[in-house]
Amino acid sequence: MSVSYVSTTEAAFLLNISTGRLRLLLNQKRVIGAKKVGRLWRMPLNHRGMPEVIPGSRGPEGTWNKFQRKAKTIVHVLRKTIDYNRHNGTAYPAVAVKVGDRKDYCHALKIKGDCQIVYQPHQPNRSQAGGARLWIEVESENIVERVYFSDGDYGLPPEVVQQRARFEKKKSKVKKKKPKKKGKR
Repeated sequence: MSVSYVSTTEAAFLLNISTGRLRLLLNQKRVIGAKKVGRLWRMPLNHRGMPEVIPGSRGPEGTWNKFQRKAKTIVHVLRKTIDYNRHNGTAYPAVAVKVGDRKDYCHALKIKGDCQIVYQPHQPNRSQAGGARLWIEVESENIVERVYFSDGDYGLPPEVVQQRARFEKKKSKVKKKKPKKKGKR
């Protein structure tokens, strides 16, 4: 039986953690069987097709994925962010990548495997701000590698910041309304 090895990006995708977090685990020698070959890390996959991580002795339980992922990856192109970048000379990430409940933003993607482009103008995907009508679906077993431009403006895209601000404002208004107390007779 031969052992399969994966790179840092592939292992981070499988574990559903960032590559930075995975590098921290690698430096702490918490990834079982990981080897550094030149400048690159190579990690073996266990019988479930996942890299194994040794849990830490302190702090909360690790949030990495222990089993094969089942959720599809949904990719949205943020049109409003593209418009914002063009008008303001900025370079915020204009691609949203959603896997399960986790959403990341990036400048470009490398999709390794089959995917499909979906256009549903009358049934928008409500997982994105305003309901996306066009998106890319990537099957759960395929790797989606996020690419960031070195000169990009990092942080959340402006449309996401605005949407969250509206949500918080709406939420605070609901909290401020107190039920009326009945007067004593």
